[in-house]
Amino acid sequence: MASRSSELGLSMEESPVGLPDVDKRFLAPITGVAFWSAVALPFLHVPLLLATGLSSQATSTAFLVLLTLNVVALLIGHPHYRD
Repeated sequence: MASRSSELGLSMEESPVGLPDVDKRFLAPITGVAFWSAVALPFLHVPLLLATGLSSQATSTAFLVLLTLNVVALLIGHPHYRD
């Protein structure tokens, strides 16, 4: 168990699954935009669901696209200001 918890606490620099050749100056804005996008995107889900629900194919597709974008933004923006 102790090894698992220490693996979860690795930073981007120590993580074996990372982009070691990418400079922090390039990576920081990307993670920042992704982080704040992940925060803001759920505010688009609520009006979509309240106004129309998932009654039509177009709204269902829009909801799934927004949900996918939110998950991708969460994954990319997760390390924002972790230092």
